[in-house]
Amino acid sequence: MAGKVLAVLLPLLLCLSGLAGLLLLCIPTRDVREPPAYKYGIVLDAGSSHTSMFVYKWPADKENDTGIVSQHSMCDVHGGGISSYAEDPPGAGRSLVSCLNQAMKDVPKERHSVTPLYLGATAGMRLLNLTSPAASDSVLSSVTETLTQYPFDFRGARILSGQDEGVFGWVTANYLLENFIKYGWVGEWIRPRQGTVGAMDLGGASTQITFETASQAEDPANEVKLQLYGQSYRVYTHSFLCYGRDQILKRLLAGVLQAFSAFYYTVDFLRKVMKLPVTSPGELRIAAKALCNESWVKLLERAPGQQARLADYCACATFVNQLLLQGYKFDEHTFPSIAFQKKAGDTSIGWALGYMLNLTNMIPPDQRNFRKGTDYGSWVVLILLFIVVILVALAMLFCFARSSKSQSAI
Repeated sequence: MAGKVLAVLLPLLLCLSGLAGLLLLCIPTRDVREPPAYKYGIVLDAGSSHTSMFVYKWPADKENDTGIVSQHSMCDVHGGGISSYAEDPPGAGRSLVSCLNQAMKDVPKERHSVTPLYLGATAGMRLLNLTSPAASDSVLSSVTETLTQYPFDFRGARILSGQDEGVFGWVTANYLLENFIKYGWVGEWIRPRQGTVGAMDLGGASTQITFETASQAEDPANEVKLQLYGQSYRVYTHSFLCYGRDQILKRLLAGVLQAFSAFYYTVDFLRKVMKLPVTSPGELRIAAKALCNESWVKLLERAPGQQARLADYCACATFVNQLLLQGYKFDEHTFPSIAFQKKAGDTSIGWALGYMLNLTNMIPPDQRNFRKGTDYGSWVVLILLFIVVILVALAMLFCFARSSKSQSAI
């Protein structure tokens, strides 16, 4: 008797469990947001001495219309800057191929057609455009022809103004210092709206100084207004063309001297190779003098792998000393506030990231999709599992009913 009861009870329990599971899965539940997909952007920084490619990514839904951008990868183009191809414009386009092929691998294939691709040329091309507009146009045409052969969303190749270069470098520095936005301990993005830092960049052909200001600039050309992460910023910026590292060296060699990049490399050489402290104006002057007084043989012993640039460090250290102390008027009190940096974390400091941050303001966000609290694939599997349980239970009941009928007939 007990066996018959168990034979009926087990299928019934299985059938009820299956029905209960189906009902629970089909009851409307609160929809949850899916994790946002990532968007990608590519910026080619065509500097005066070399070109670098940066691949950035950010959540597709953005934050207050500006993407939370991070550096995904980078690639240094072999050879000189694109302005060095004035006599061979097609070579400028060919020089970019290796890095663009890397970008094809770094960006997911399904995102290629919607990934914006920009090339920004800086002071090297600004100088070429002033001295030979036809050569400048030929070089830009060459790189444009190369860039349009790739499946990315090419948005143009242009020469940045000195103000653009300065402002975007300032944006990069403050973004990496979390002065615009940061991830709070409660798991949400917050906008601290704390004070920003100024930025100085010493490139190959120009130098820029940029900082936030509360008052209006005397020259409107030196003032830029930005909108980032729902906040407004008024920024003063000034670029000094022909006062970059390479241009100053050319002036020295010609015998004519008028009174984040190279700042970092020069001070880093003084600290790491010359083993000299650079924490005050006096120490900078002493370090520059010690470097220039060092014999060539001893310099080669100190830096055996840097012979290509070794002869330039004396002139550069002297120029950095004059620019910071006599040009920008840093003194014993303000000099310690200067941080000579190349990277912050894994991200390079330069104008390219700031350029990408600003451009995300113009890239529409993706709408985030909603789904059930349970992953869709798991939800389908559970539905099928409960249906199988119900069918097994019904089959067991059917078999028990036939067995009972056969026994009663006997």
